[in-house]
Amino acid sequence: MDLAERRSALDKAMDARGEWPERAPWLREAVTALPRDLFAPERLWRWDGRAYVSVDRQADQEDWADELYDSPDAAAITQVSGGLPSSSVSAQGVVVDMLDSLLLEPGHRVWDIGGGQGWNAALAAWRAGPGRVVSTELDPDLAAFARERLAAAGLDVEVLVADATTTVPGGGRFDRVIATYAVERVPWTWVEAAGPGGRIVFPWGRLGHVALTVAADGRSASGWVQGLGQFMADRTGPVPPSAGSTAFRAVRGEGPAETERYIDRDFDSLESDVDLKFALRVAVPDAVVSTGRDEAGVSAWVHDGAASWAVFSAVGDGRTVLHQGGERRIGDELMLAWAQWEGLGRPEVYDYGITVTPERQFAWLNRPDDGPRWPLHEAAAAASR
Repeated sequence: MDLAERRSALDKAMDARGEWPERAPWLREAVTALPRDLFAPERLWRWDGRAYVSVDRQADQEDWADELYDSPDAAAITQVSGGLPSSSVSAQGVVVDMLDSLLLEPGHRVWDIGGGQGWNAALAAWRAGPGRVVSTELDPDLAAFARERLAAAGLDVEVLVADATTTVPGGGRFDRVIATYAVERVPWTWVEAAGPGGRIVFPWGRLGHVALTVAADGRSASGWVQGLGQFMADRTGPVPPSAGSTAFRAVRGEGPAETERYIDRDFDSLESDVDLKFALRVAVPDAVVSTGRDEAGVSAWVHDGAASWAVFSAVGDGRTVLHQGGERRIGDELMLAWAQWEGLGRPEVYDYGITVTPERQFAWLNRPDDGPRWPLHEAAAAASR
């Protein structure tokens, strides 16, 4: 199958799932005019079960194309650092969803943060127009690559090497700000850059993306969760706790559990219910949860990346034994958050939003002004320093 056929197959897959947004038909046109392979390097990376291995276009174009056009949900890894992915061409479905959430119009001035290979900036420029998009990228090599590919596509996009956490390009004002890497807290510089009425779309944490609108007085920005997806982490912030057995063992250590108790709860939903997982992420934002299934049921391993851990071991008949240790009882925190979510009527992902001010940032449910709310832990930590 050649690239044209693969592009068409991915287009049809998104169409069958209803993922081409009705309010933004320009996105389908832009993706057709500027397909993702125009912005992909000659070497991609694939997980083989043990490590990331290279997939080179010259050696095997079929495999290379498979990485790019696998499904609407599949990102293509373009850079690996220290054995872990550090950049990618994001999944087409997620890119389209985020740009749709941006409510982008011709003539808007756009700040594209975390430019990567330049594809997101290219699609934004197709809509906004020549000279209306500025892209910043922390990695000089990625910025050079994006600059080259954007020029080859005939697009007038400025690409700068800069830290978007502290630096607004040109010190200017933008109608739209879009980030392509995950942050735990929104830098206030982004809100200042957007200004009153501006819109900011960014991936929050490890699960989804949010669209904020800056208030008329410029002193806050607030908005709803827009969609799900996993993203590369902010390179300028603290390294987020990672999942997997190695990270868990590093926190767990070798000592005995400090507490043990039985829980009459089936953990199947912790494995499969995205609404529950998101709610737990909001309520206990530093908890890293991994699950596994055997004949007894679903078990879970939890840690905070620092000093606290919990193991929920399925023992059959819908029963689970909880062992935990460390500075806090993070397993109990998750159980309380789970019960709270049920008490609130099992809200969906899209019932949540985020508000940002200079002093604090918090997630909220249903109503930004007087609904249930949870402080974002990174914001709280920053305020205390």
